[in-house]
Amino acid sequence: MKIIYYTDQIYLHGGLERVLANKLNYFSNNTDFELHVITFQQKNNPPCYTLPKNVQLHDLDIDYNRTISFLNPLNLKLSLQHYLRLKRKIKFIQPDIIVICNYEFGFYFIPLIAKNVIKIKEFHSSKHFSYIEQSKNRNILKTIKYKLADYFESKYDYLVLLTTDELKYYKGKNKLVIPNAITKTNSNGANLINKKAISAGRIAPVKGFEYLINSWKHVVDECPDWTLNIYGEGEEDYVKKLQNQINSLNLGNHVFLNGSTNDLESKMLDSSIYAMTSLTECFPMVLLEAMSCGLPIVSFDSPNGPRNIITNNEDGVIVEYLNEKLLAVEMINLIKDIDKRKIMGQNGRNNILKFSELNVMSKWLELFNSRLYNKKT
Repeated sequence: MKIIYYTDQIYLHGGLERVLANKLNYFSNNTDFELHVITFQQKNNPPCYTLPKNVQLHDLDIDYNRTISFLNPLNLKLSLQHYLRLKRKIKFIQPDIIVICNYEFGFYFIPLIAKNVIKIKEFHSSKHFSYIEQSKNRNILKTIKYKLADYFESKYDYLVLLTTDELKYYKGKNKLVIPNAITKTNSNGANLINKKAISAGRIAPVKGFEYLINSWKHVVDECPDWTLNIYGEGEEDYVKKLQNQINSLNLGNHVFLNGSTNDLESKMLDSSIYAMTSLTECFPMVLLEAMSCGLPIVSFDSPNGPRNIITNNEDGVIVEYLNEKLLAVEMINLIKDIDKRKIMGQNGRNNILKFSELNVMSKWLELFNSRLYNKKT
């Protein structure tokens, strides 16, 4: 069986890239699939996560300006080149299945190019924020874009969503839910005695780190010996904005923007609480990673991911959306109760077993094999 995974790039650290690497490693170790990854803007960079040697990498080398919209004329003029190169590459590989990982031109091109190939669109973000919450601010161009997305989604054999909460945003019957998998659980877990909280992710407004920093001000007022470490890279202007916020709140000795790390696990094991304040999340892998390290979680009820991972008051606490003060209250409660931290941490390590690689990847294998069998018969 020949399988193509199609995405923009795999050199930047992110949840999509980590999940894709995990899947490719699993298939390489457990199947005889011929595995391909097509990117269009890899820029000769190596993959950020280790991939099996038998995965064949192909880059279309389309030089989009990613600081502006794909619909900007400067990018639109490259779309025909993108279409033709993608068409030639798919014709050359002759795949049985194509899995599309994100939204951009390729999402629209592939149903036109690969009509006799099994096409699967997998989602790595929530449609709630981009499609529903922003509806009041849409112009005509954005409305057309969303209508086109609805139409082309119907041209895929399957839409694979990460949570049942996402099902209501999609109209067709070609949808099913397969969550992301956790590949390993740390054998020991954090000892939860260090006076440190941690958060991680792409440093961008959608991650809501400004809410976390504001909340941490309340924490410091009551627990001045605790620190918050934030890991990740992102938009330079937003990083500066967060640093200015930290300085203005006199949190320079309490909140640290540490940049990205290749060893987030060790940072988690050195911490005692994981915090999340995203504006939207679909299925944040970082929560699974934190729970595998035995960290109790405190998170906004961000649509629609955390509630599908955290069992409230068992392995973490889900806080009213965007309520900074309540977030601080719950973090302070955990700070003052090490026994509660340890109970929640152990519960988390037990609860994430339902997202084990064996359980999750068996669903992908079943989908691939049954769909291909039905096609041949």
